[in-house]
Amino acid sequence: MSEMSADDAACVAGGPVQQVRVWDPLIRVFHWGLVATFAVAFLSAEELDSVHELAGYIAAGLVAFRLIWGLIGGRYARFAQFLRGPSETVGYIGDMARGRERRHLGHNPAGAAMIVALLVTLTGTAFTGWMMADPDRVAMLPDLPQIVSPAYADGPGEHGEGGAGAVKEVHEVLANLVLVLIALHVGGVVLASVRHDENLARAMLTGHKRAPAPDDIA
Repeated sequence: MSEMSADDAACVAGGPVQQVRVWDPLIRVFHWGLVATFAVAFLSAEELDSVHELAGYIAAGLVAFRLIWGLIGGRYARFAQFLRGPSETVGYIGDMARGRERRHLGHNPAGAAMIVALLVTLTGTAFTGWMMADPDRVAMLPDLPQIVSPAYADGPGEHGEGGAGAVKEVHEVLANLVLVLIALHVGGVVLASVRHDENLARAMLTGHKRAPAPDDIA
């Protein structure tokens, strides 16, 4: 178990169970802000373009903030603290399947992999959405990858959209992929909450978690 900083180890009264602060206020604002903006963007698609675009820009700004905060933020916000290699991540997932994974005070290796997947997918979703907002932006692409819809990429398809149609298709695929990742993320949070007897969603609201036991990884 590694040594915590004085700020991260600040204890608060929590009944008979000692608690420590793990998630700083900015991480919590980012987390719930991204939940809200993605929900608004997804629900307003095809119906309220101005709301959809505004929510998308806010989500992109939040992702950009998280990338910066992952480098300069508090201990448990930093990528260097929780990112693990493929072998360790796969090993942790195997331990989860056998019901013997260790509790992590910050993000566990599976959660870290999910964060990377979500940030990458959300970045792609925001970028393709930005391109769709102005047809001239699609024209900036030197060659449109023909991995989603060759008909769109080669030129005007049956909908007469050309490259813009391909970008729109990629945008929709990425948005749906984000939904799948969110479902997996929620499932993982519920599983870890049950396994380690702590409410992880509430911890992301309060910023505090149960103090680490000797076998936990802090």
